[in-house]
Amino acid sequence: MGSDFRIAKRILSVSIPLMGSMVGNLLMMLVDRICLARYSSDTLAASGPAIYTSMAIVGFFAALVGFSRSCVAQAFGRSGHGAAAYQAAVGIFIGIVLAVILMLMAPLIEQIPFMSNRPPAITHLESQFLYWSAYFGGVMTLNMSLSSYFNGIGNTRITLVVGLIGQVVELFMTIGLVFGKFGLPELGMRGSCISTLISTIVILACYVCWMPREVWGNLQGLIFKRTGLHLHDLLSRIKKGFALGVSAGIDNLGNAAFIWIIAGLGSIALAANNVNLTVNYIGIVPLLGLGIGCSVLCGNAIGENDYPQIPKIIFVTLAIELMYVVVISFFQIATPEILLNPFGLLDKPAEIQQASIATSRVLWTYSLAFTFAMTGSAILESFGLTRFLFVTRLVLMWLLSIPTIYLITLGHVGDASFLPTCWVVGSIFEGIIGVLYFWRIWVAIKKRQNGIVMAQAPSG
Repeated sequence: MGSDFRIAKRILSVSIPLMGSMVGNLLMMLVDRICLARYSSDTLAASGPAIYTSMAIVGFFAALVGFSRSCVAQAFGRSGHGAAAYQAAVGIFIGIVLAVILMLMAPLIEQIPFMSNRPPAITHLESQFLYWSAYFGGVMTLNMSLSSYFNGIGNTRITLVVGLIGQVVELFMTIGLVFGKFGLPELGMRGSCISTLISTIVILACYVCWMPREVWGNLQGLIFKRTGLHLHDLLSRIKKGFALGVSAGIDNLGNAAFIWIIAGLGSIALAANNVNLTVNYIGIVPLLGLGIGCSVLCGNAIGENDYPQIPKIIFVTLAIELMYVVVISFFQIATPEILLNPFGLLDKPAEIQQASIATSRVLWTYSLAFTFAMTGSAILESFGLTRFLFVTRLVLMWLLSIPTIYLITLGHVGDASFLPTCWVVGSIFEGIIGVLYFWRIWVAIKKRQNGIVMAQAPSG
């Protein structure tokens, strides 16, 4: 019992700052959507497709670079700060290259909306957003490589503080640049993008200031002296990160596809689903921090070759996560109106209210399934088993889940009452993904596997 309590304390000390950062990001996303919705109907219509498309693109680059966190965590567990600083430098080197590539893709990315048949006014706004997303996405990619050092060694308070600083900047800049407040120009959709770019640059500056000199020294050696840069290990790391990035991309696209399929149930179902999406985020976003915290501690244990410690870390993490899910699920089932009214349910017609409340009462199925799939994904990443993540997500989501939901909705066009069933079916497949992830984790622990091969920092 005492050992479990100590593990729980370690998990919470690492995870709570990450949970705070995740909640802050959620709030900023809501502020951004509210500002665009109030600016004009065109910016509201354009923001949905533009945001999902940019999330898929930027998410790929960020997840690829984010694999650095697992490398840092293992190095820290094995050899301490020196080895972790070297692995962080390698991650930053990769982050710089990928950030430049993403920014150079801006003229290409801005052409994506014109491939659709949506109204020209909407596609023009989407194009604006996607153009700027290449730039703030590039900075986000670099920030991910920098934050991976602090998260990997468990110093997540830095991540929280830096994130809060950036969120405060973005709050004022978004309101100012979208509506022309605080003496700033009124830029509408473009203002939302530029405010995000400014906040990410502020976050970059904070990370640069807080990053230890040892990391910069290693990075200088990698870039200018080419000391310790092993091409084989670098390519192996990029390959594993690539699988992780593609997995994140197809996950984001799968979520977008689910929304497109729901549109086939009619405008009532689509409106009810939009209201519930935010409530669903409340149920799952804080769990991301716990999953990352578990991943860091598991990575430390793998680096220390202390495999018997890993099941204890996983058990305690799941116990904390499930307690949170139980609390949120209670409100989703017993008092859905309290959760839904702040996000526009109160002003909606009776049909939308009825469909929204019915859907809210089954969201617990997705929260439960997501707990196991997300946590399992984070743990497998700490083992470096990213190819399994990719294949499992691709097969279960795109070859089974999405086609199944699409087929069953064909017979219920215009039937908003079928919306809860779609959520339950999607949750079942997400739960199966989680089961497969934990089966692979069990095999990896039993066989003491480690898919991360790291070069050592050069001596002297």
